[in-house]
Amino acid sequence: MKRSEINKAIVNAKKMMEEYLWVLPQWGYWSKAEYLEQPITSKYLKEHQMGWDVTDFGKGLFKQQGITLFCIRNGIQGNTQDKPYAEKLLFMQEGQEIPYHSHKVKLEDIINRGGGDLAIEFVKVDEELKEKDEKINILVDGFEVEVLPHEPLILKRGQSVTVERNIYHKFYAAKGTGMVMAGEVSQVNDDNNDNYFLEPVGRFTKIEEDEEPVHPLWNEI
Repeated sequence: MKRSEINKAIVNAKKMMEEYLWVLPQWGYWSKAEYLEQPITSKYLKEHQMGWDVTDFGKGLFKQQGITLFCIRNGIQGNTQDKPYAEKLLFMQEGQEIPYHSHKVKLEDIINRGGGDLAIEFVKVDEELKEKDEKINILVDGFEVEVLPHEPLILKRGQSVTVERNIYHKFYAAKGTGMVMAGEVSQVNDDNNDNYFLEPVGRFTKIEEDEEPVHPLWNEI
């Protein structure tokens, strides 16, 4: 991705947060120079994978397959002395999707925080990653719902779904409803070791530096 694309995605996310009266921690607005002035805090944030994250999953097709995220709080997987939970904001333009993936450690709730409708699809696979043709039971705000593989579950603003471990899922802004601001409340998040994709993708983006960053990404701190 070009840095200008990343900057534009972050600016759009910030505009949406303003619309829905969300405010980030102060370091969420820092420039690269301000991170350098705060080495202790910056080290903590990087170790905890907290801050901005924009990816096209290595495909170079951000408008079709990509996401903008901000991790607000997080522990470290395997560190029992650290906090056992995480919270994120996720921003998807209409037409963008997050490819099928699952987590072995993390249990999570995905919430529609604002904007359009959030669509989520689920699928179970066997040990050889072959899809199972069976219905899937999920919880939507405590109500048990049964869906077919790849059947879109639509979440309106305020609705949430619990995503169980080892269930592959993808999500996107439903067509014709506009950009979505979603939330994620979960056990500790580890993007380096606890993302399992059905198709080969790159979790982090190679960046072409065509302009200065508005804010650095968490893995650049």
